[in-house]
Amino acid sequence: MRRAIELSIRNVHSGNGGPFGAVVAKDGVIVGEGTNQVLATNDPSAHAEVIAIRAACQKLNTFQLKGCEIYTSCEPCPMCMGLIYWARPGSVYYGNTAADAAKIGFDDAFIYHELTLDRSRRSIRMQQVLHEEALTGFEAWQKKPDKVPY
Repeated sequence: MRRAIELSIRNVHSGNGGPFGAVVAKDGVIVGEGTNQVLATNDPSAHAEVIAIRAACQKLNTFQLKGCEIYTSCEPCPMCMGLIYWARPGSVYYGNTAADAAKIGFDDAFIYHELTLDRSRRSIRMQQVLHEEALTGFEAWQKKPDKVPY
């Protein structure tokens, strides 16, 4: 956790993004780390947890982090939380809370609220189109004999 906090402080001074750092550890060894790189890369998905998880998956040559722990300087946002569930680590430890982040301008409450709304009431229009055509990709997946489920 101290490494995640250290990364968050360094990132403040680097100008690459917000005050967030994260590490992934396996058996007590750091296998991936990251800082928020949103401003440096103009990529809204470049959160510290995303960067750390990508690095760990590359190092471990896997798309799941079973048996790993994630240490992050702040409680994960909704996007990072989704990624964490997909990566399947054993546990997540965080320093600051979402409420702490909101106090300094990083407030994700509106996203949590939006997710509770019916699609027709969300602030960003969500509309299904070409459903039948889109299903052909799913049908191809279902028929694929050597697919790797995840």
